[in-house]
Amino acid sequence: MKRRHFLMVSVAAAISPAMALAHGPTRQKTTVTVEVAADPADVWAAIGNFQDMSWHPVVHSSTGEGGNTVDATRVLTLGAADGPTISEELYKHNDEKMSYSYRITEVDVEVLPVTNYSSHLTVKPRDGGGSLIEWRGAFYRGFPNNDPPEHLNDDAAVAAVSGVYQAGLDALVARFGTPGA
Repeated sequence: MKRRHFLMVSVAAAISPAMALAHGPTRQKTTVTVEVAADPADVWAAIGNFQDMSWHPVVHSSTGEGGNTVDATRVLTLGAADGPTISEELYKHNDEKMSYSYRITEVDVEVLPVTNYSSHLTVKPRDGGGSLIEWRGAFYRGFPNNDPPEHLNDDAAVAAVSGVYQAGLDALVARFGTPGA
């Protein structure tokens, strides 16, 4: 019995370093926030409709079904009428809390280098007036195996998603102004 236990422990010890090196990608997260001078209700009126992303400068058009109900879908066309697309599905929407959550159901990793992406957009009142807008996401890099190419690694995924969020939030700052300005 002791010999069997010794063999099992020896095998486990030999395998453990190899297993530690054979892990896949880890879930990445990013959060981008901005403050704007507008009242939260005004900001929510501009961004709270899941079917309308006309406020984002990269989105050429948005089409979809289901309004703001759970399982509603939208397809974002980026850049130009014949640009690449991203398909998304709504899984939470709360007008009272001024927030919604969605996931990407289809995207070419050459367009956005992520997989298994989910996101949450919310508007909160800011102390002293105005609004705090928060856009956060969680996702895996675009390359699911070890040793990803540079354009599909964790850093590329975080940079791409953060850039999308920042571009959209910068457009809202331009539209609504900054508090105290």
